[in-house]
Amino acid sequence: GIGKVFESPSFNLAVQDGAEAGQTVPHVHVHIIPRKAQDFERNDEVYEKLDEFDARPPRLKVPADSERVARSEEEMAEEGARLRAAFVAIRDQPA
Repeated sequence: GIGKVFESPSFNLAVQDGAEAGQTVPHVHVHIIPRKAQDFERNDEVYEKLDEFDARPPRLKVPADSERVARSEEEMAEEGARLRAAFVAIRDQPA
């Protein structure tokens, strides 16, 4: 499933839709946050970090905005296709 895409056993989803939800760009977006054992001292600390304006959990190696490189439309489409395939595989698994 999704864990294989991100090479992580677990993940959180964060949806930002509206300024009060932390949306800082003019479109709705979903963050898939890969999680690993002991990535936070306390597991629920992830929610505290998400509440911060500039949440950058220390062990997730998220680059600062000034260090980010814009991805191409092709790169984003490729990632979307991989995620779509993973979601479909999850959906189609027997219950």
